[in-house]
Amino acid sequence: MKLLVTGGAGFIGSHLMHRWSAFHPDDSIVNLDALTYAGTLERLVEADDSLLREPLEAHPGHRQFIKGDVCDPAKVREALEGVDVVIHCAAETHVDRSITNTAPFIRTNVEGTRVLLEQVRLQPVKRFLYISTDEVYGPILQGAVDEQAPLRPQSPYAASKAAADLLVQAFHATFGLPVIIARPTNVFGISQLPEKFIPLCIMNAIEGRPLPLYGDGQQRRCWLFVDDLCDALMAIAAQGTIGQIYNIGSGCEQTNLETARQILAALPATTSQIQFVADRPGHDRRYSIDDTKLRTLLGWKPGTLFPDGLRQTIEWYDKFRGLWLPITQRLREDPYHWLNRPARSSAHQPSGALL
Repeated sequence: MKLLVTGGAGFIGSHLMHRWSAFHPDDSIVNLDALTYAGTLERLVEADDSLLREPLEAHPGHRQFIKGDVCDPAKVREALEGVDVVIHCAAETHVDRSITNTAPFIRTNVEGTRVLLEQVRLQPVKRFLYISTDEVYGPILQGAVDEQAPLRPQSPYAASKAAADLLVQAFHATFGLPVIIARPTNVFGISQLPEKFIPLCIMNAIEGRPLPLYGDGQQRRCWLFVDDLCDALMAIAAQGTIGQIYNIGSGCEQTNLETARQILAALPATTSQIQFVADRPGHDRRYSIDDTKLRTLLGWKPGTLFPDGLRQTIEWYDKFRGLWLPITQRLREDPYHWLNRPARSSAHQPSGALL
């Protein structure tokens, strides 16, 4: 079988390619990636001292990389040649950047998805799996929502993903494209770019820098280890029903403050490093999705407990800090980086703050 992964040099895409190759060594994989600031081929081709796993080059017959933009019909057409299954991971994903500059999110997430769908119409594939997000549901203050819940995105990022999500559904209804949609919860693991919450907290804790928490740090998130996400995506790609949507949860819900404390407890760091910063506009208080459908119909469930996944992630960033410190420093100098938000004064810290 021939698989196309868009955004294969990104965090989720690269892990998916590694995982797919391990379980399906005879399959060939095409990687279409524009290599933006968030993508690097080091995630795919470096030896074990970089990613602690066998490089994809060790699997013969499936290494095809195409540098290209999903908004470019010619590049997409080239990447789709002979492909049986498409897993569409390519996206702009950082909420803070979407607040500062919406344009790249609309272009990549919406227009890129449209171009990909149009080309799939011309070069039919057996399955098209679109990776959406639980953020399309908006904040869920009580209980959990299933796949039938209305979409109420609150950030420009979430809105762009919801728009693409609906576009995928429309191409199925109108043109009969064999689409499936996955809506995962928050994902973490090794090689994630340190602009995301968990790796940023790890890198800052290692360096003795402040760990920034938005607002009061009581936003609640569910965390899913990246290998478990990849296993869910492989199950959906192989067994999911065409036209259906599958939530991918974790069963691990906690506040950002609790997560930061766990990171500090695992390192030679102190809780005094926690710094509360001005909250971002429209910050969703809580996400919670019901993934009964996926667990019941496809038999998937997470295999990694959050503490175990967090320990693996912390150990990796600590061991290979030389690889990631320059990247972290570059992100700190980026005007879109969320660390550039002002710190709150101690007078506005929540009672019981870690002082």
